[in-house]
Amino acid sequence: MSIKFNQIILAPMEGVLDYYVRDLLTKINQFDYCVTEFVRVTHHLLTKKTYYRLCPELHHGGKTKSGTPVRIQLLGQSPDLMAENAALAIELGSYGIDINCGCPAKTVVGSQGGAYLLKSPQLIYQITNKVRQNIGLNVPLSVKIRLGFDDKSQCFDIADAVEQGGASEIVIHGRTKVDGYQPDKIDWLTIGKIKNRLTIPVIANGEIMSKQSAQQCIAQSQTTNIMLGRGILTIPNLGNVIRNEEFPLSWDEVLLLLQQYAQSDSVDESISHKPLYFSSRIKQWLSYLKQHYSQAHQLLQQIRTLKTQQDIIDGLQNYKI
Repeated sequence: MSIKFNQIILAPMEGVLDYYVRDLLTKINQFDYCVTEFVRVTHHLLTKKTYYRLCPELHHGGKTKSGTPVRIQLLGQSPDLMAENAALAIELGSYGIDINCGCPAKTVVGSQGGAYLLKSPQLIYQITNKVRQNIGLNVPLSVKIRLGFDDKSQCFDIADAVEQGGASEIVIHGRTKVDGYQPDKIDWLTIGKIKNRLTIPVIANGEIMSKQSAQQCIAQSQTTNIMLGRGILTIPNLGNVIRNEEFPLSWDEVLLLLQQYAQSDSVDESISHKPLYFSSRIKQWLSYLKQHYSQAHQLLQQIRTLKTQQDIIDGLQNYKI
């Protein structure tokens, strides 16, 4: 079964998809664009330094080293503040704006951000509309949603709010906030029902872990646009496996990728003060990789007590099956 994919996008995975991982994954995948981890908009206009720290690619035309455009993701609930910060991000060179209305994390929802907004389609409309007014008509604006908060009863109202607010794209994760990331809760069919109501492009997201699941998602959601999240951490070249029918990376190639990540030179001053940053993130990445690569489990056991960046570099280089 061969399906032509239009857009394949790298998802904004909070606590995972930092500058270094974006750099590595966009080198080995043909993505149309990628989205940053979110920047939290609370009580004021954020500083330029905040945006450069979140998205160092702004220093290089808003693209990764391999040339993939990067879109800044904003999370907040104030239409005016979201709009002001969106305008600044565009001024600094972001490839459009992504509005987060889908993050299910307790801390985010507890502060009435992310998926909490799914309770109020009207507020989603106001935020989207205000951001659109501030960034102009020609700047890409995507809004990422789930199918609802507790249930799917408002899914059409939520999607209509996004379109009527002026978004140029909508990304739909095929689960509710309460569903979290439970595999058996994925619902691509409802994404297809939403798509039939809208005129803007729909990007399907959620539980795309292989070429086969990508094909199933496309068939059920009736869109040729997908966003890859946890699947790309499990098979690092999944984008090209899907688009170009490549084979998944070998374990030796994955190990090399991890070594490159461990040896990253920090472009973020705040990371230099976090000696456990790379060790904790590599262990986290291995927890995803072990779903496809059995060797990842063994490697994780070998390095689980290592802490500093140099310890991890040495541990990866000394890894033995």
